Amino acid sequence: MSQTLAIDGRPLGRRAQLTRRRLLDATYELLQTHGIRDVRVVEVARKVGTSPATFYQYFRDVDEAVLVLADEAAEEVEPVARLLDEPWNGKGGLESARDLVDRYFRYWDEHRALMRVRNLAADEGDQRFRDVRNRTLGQVTDRIAEAVAENQRAGRVPPEITPYSAAAAMVSMLERMASYHFDLEPRGVTRRELVETTARILHHTITGRKT
Repeated sequence: MSQTLAIDGRPLGRRAQLTRRRLLDATYELLQTHGIRDVRVVEVARKVGTSPATFYQYFRDVDEAVLVLADEAAEEVEPVARLLDEPWNGKGGLESARDLVDRYFRYWDEHRALMRVRNLAADEGDQRFRDVRNRTLGQVTDRIAEAVAENQRAGRVPPEITPYSAAAAMVSMLERMASYHFDLEPRGVTRRELVETTARILHHTITGRKT
């Protein structure tokens, strides 16, 4: 594990690491009510009870702090993605799909403001945010593609399906449903129904089985 460094390349001691953590937490908190362009270094520093000069010892700008937060959040996807490491063709496959979708929704619910900032910056062409989004989603996309390809070799998935295209479509669906499920619920669609429907589409795409 690499050591955390200050902007000037110096390794951070325990006290400096705590200050850096507080600055990150303050940035995260401000993102709950502000867009990334509206978060100011002076506001972050004020929340921590320090000066903007201190902020700049650790981050070049607010974007860099948000990128660190997005990278940290990416680590939480790995346990969810590992649900794809076991075959979904058995009796427990659909339940694994439900668990994955439910946990992905929970992940988004916890980090909603951060994920929306990440996606907006990525969609606007910021390569740094595109990279962190690709690293995050790749943990799921790569596993889905491998699972589709395995089932295709076994004759369960039609040969016309391109595994990575199918995987990208499924991850796009997961992202979209996780992002907007609160907007759909007032229309009479419950969270449980959204999870069930999304899970069945995902399970069918991966295994070729009708559920």
